[in-house]
Amino acid sequence: MSAIYLLVRADDIGMAHNANEACMHTFREGIARSVELMAPCAWFMEAVRLLDACPEYDVGVHLTLTSEWENIKWGPLTAASSLVTDAGYFCTTLRSRKEGVKGLLDLDWDITEVEAELRAQIERVLVHVPHASHLSGHMGLMRVDERIGAVCSKLEEEYGLGVDMEGFERFAGFGSRSQSLAPEQKVELLRENLQRLGWGRWLFIEHPAFQCAEARALGHAGYDNVAVDREGVARAWTDKRVQEIIRERNIQLVGYTDVKKGLV
Repeated sequence: MSAIYLLVRADDIGMAHNANEACMHTFREGIARSVELMAPCAWFMEAVRLLDACPEYDVGVHLTLTSEWENIKWGPLTAASSLVTDAGYFCTTLRSRKEGVKGLLDLDWDITEVEAELRAQIERVLVHVPHASHLSGHMGLMRVDERIGAVCSKLEEEYGLGVDMEGFERFAGFGSRSQSLAPEQKVELLRENLQRLGWGRWLFIEHPAFQCAEARALGHAGYDNVAVDREGVARAWTDKRVQEIIRERNIQLVGYTDVKKGLV
C-alpha cells in the first residue's frame, strides 16, 4: 500500500455541552472525520441539532453502559435494573480494579437487559440521525465480555451498522502518556508523529473538549485534569501546522462511511 489513510474519531458527543462544541469544532475547523454519539446522556439533543447542521460528519452510535464522571451521571434508557448501581446510574467502569468499587461486570447483570438497552440506544440515535454509519463501544464495551461482544455483533448486522476495520492500526498521535501533556506539547507531538506516520490505514481516537468551567468540573479518581487534557486534543486537531503536514504528506482523512463504501 502506497497511501496513508487516517480516520480521526472524536468520542463522546452528547456527554456535555463543551464536548459537543469541541467535537463539532474539530470537524469544521480541523481533522476529525467521525464522531461517536452517546444516546443516554443529557446533552444528546443538542448534539443532534449540531450534527443536523453538518450531515457530512460521519456519526457512530457510541454504545454506553458506564458513567465514569463523579459530578455528572447517566443511566439506561430502559428498565435495566441489573445494569445500574443502587443510585440508579450506570457503574463508573466496566471492570473495577479497586477494592470496594463495583464495575458493570461485578454486578449480577442480565444479557437480555444488555441487548434491550443497546437496542434502545441504537434506535434513539437512528430516529434523530438516520445516516449513522456504525457502532462503537464506550470505554471498550464491545470487547469487555464475549456475550456482550456477541450482542453488539448481532446488532451491527441487524441495523446495518457493521464496518470491517481489518487492516486499521491504532495511531497513538500523542504517545502513551497523553494525559500528562500540556496542550502545546500535544500539538508538537502530533506534528512529529504525523511526519513519521507510515503507509497504511490508521485509526486515531481521542476526546476533544474545551478548557472551561464545565470541563473543569469533570473528573474522577486518577483523572482530574480533564479540561487541560481534552483542550489539548481540540487544539492539536485544529492546528494549522498539523493540517499543513497532512496536506504535504497527502494523508487521506477518512470516515467509517468511506470504509463501508470500499473507498479505503
